[in-house]
Amino acid sequence: MFLSVNRRRLLAVTAGAALPLTPSLAAPQALAQNAGGRGIRLVVPFAPGGVIDALARPMVERLQERLGPLYVDNVAGLRGSTGAALVAKARPDGNTLLMGSVITQAINPWIGAGKLYDPVRDFTPVALLARISNVLVLSTETARRLGINSVAELVMYARAHPGRLTYASPGMGTTSHLASEMFKERTGAQINHQPYVGVNAVSKALLAGEVDLSFQNLSSIGADLRAGRLKALAVSSLWRSSDLPDVPTLNESPQNPRLAGFDVGIWIGLFGPVGMAREQVLRINAACGDALNSTELRDKLRALKAEPAPSTPEQLAALVKADLARYKPLAERSRAQLE
Repeated sequence: MFLSVNRRRLLAVTAGAALPLTPSLAAPQALAQNAGGRGIRLVVPFAPGGVIDALARPMVERLQERLGPLYVDNVAGLRGSTGAALVAKARPDGNTLLMGSVITQAINPWIGAGKLYDPVRDFTPVALLARISNVLVLSTETARRLGINSVAELVMYARAHPGRLTYASPGMGTTSHLASEMFKERTGAQINHQPYVGVNAVSKALLAGEVDLSFQNLSSIGADLRAGRLKALAVSSLWRSSDLPDVPTLNESPQNPRLAGFDVGIWIGLFGPVGMAREQVLRINAACGDALNSTELRDKLRALKAEPAPSTPEQLAALVKADLARYKPLAERSRAQLE
């Protein structure tokens, strides 16, 4: 079902893009309003208050200038799968869209959501919107106590004290969990897993010394990093974060060549039901490109520690297929299941 592509090349094309990759359509008419008369329904498959919901709000403000009325509908459940399944079954008239992510489109299908929807056959990729880095962190106090100030020192300590360290994640099958498991596999470190419910609980556990380390998304830990409560050892994407320019990537770890190409982060994209008209897809894609190029929206996204990443529909489709293939063995080995 899933095709392999050169993921590094694909991400290089979308990383930091400054111009829309689809031709802008001059003065497009708004899409037809839905039966409720409220305009286009943008399904955010998570509860209000999370980073994807926070990203959706300014996106809607900008897209309305090109597409007419939009409204956010939070449909939470099964770590985003409930909302994704709803959109998969919607009419392909352009009036129901999904604010999807690597979680809903490339990870959840391997841990139970495949019974609810097919991430390739049931959706029309529209536009990649943004990327958020994951960061390997310890509390500053834990780093001082253990004498760990780099990835190399972390690996050395873990190998010298197998099973003594514990990492936290906001749940099985999250990018935090899978990044940690990939790190263990590639370094040979024996580190125990302690799952929590939500990123806030993970941050509290780190600061309280209940656990030693975690891969946390930059949006959720920015304040603790700025205050010096957390210490960042590495970024888990291929490129350094503009918010943490002095923090290396795991990809840059010369002491462990198996970390080369390490890339586990969050991407967020727009999807519709399968069967959407090409004209509608291009119209919405162009509106997204224009919105992501606006200084106002880019500033709002970067305040959320999200990097704008406009793309063509084809590039988003290729990214979904590449990540499905990449996460399959890791997700299956984790034995995680949606609950």
